Amino acid sequence: MRQLPSAALAGAAGSTALNIVTYLDMTLRARPASQTPERTADRLASTLHVDLGDEQTAANRRAGIGPLLGYAAGIGAAALYALAAPGRPRWTTATAALTVTAMIAASTPMTMLKVTDPRTWSAADWMADLIPHLAYGAVTATTYRALRS
Repeated sequence: MRQLPSAALAGAAGSTALNIVTYLDMTLRARPASQTPERTADRLASTLHVDLGDEQTAANRRAGIGPLLGYAAGIGAAALYALAAPGRPRWTTATAALTVTAMIAASTPMTMLKVTDPRTWSAADWMADLIPHLAYGAVTATTYRALRS
């Protein structure tokens, strides 16, 4: 349990790296922001019977909740890794484990809420998801290792 504060910080750093890579991708490819975080927030609120307010208020809340869910997934994935990782795995192993854990943590709620279905994703869709999560894994592994030294 002593490793959880380091894992949380590492997960936040990794989430920031994921966002930076995502924004770079948006800039380079001139693509719009994904609507899946906001749609996930909307479906989650609906499932939990939480009223987000009138349409403008709800839109503003979804715009805030969506990214917060992403940070929760990133910090949570790092915490799970810290609890499950035996000893001090190699950096490449840690990066791979964190990348996959973060992808699962991000996609599972969206899939369960029927916001997306990874089974229908194209190879380009998978690459667009993998690359930012790989940045997350690398930065989280590096930060966690540095904090635990």
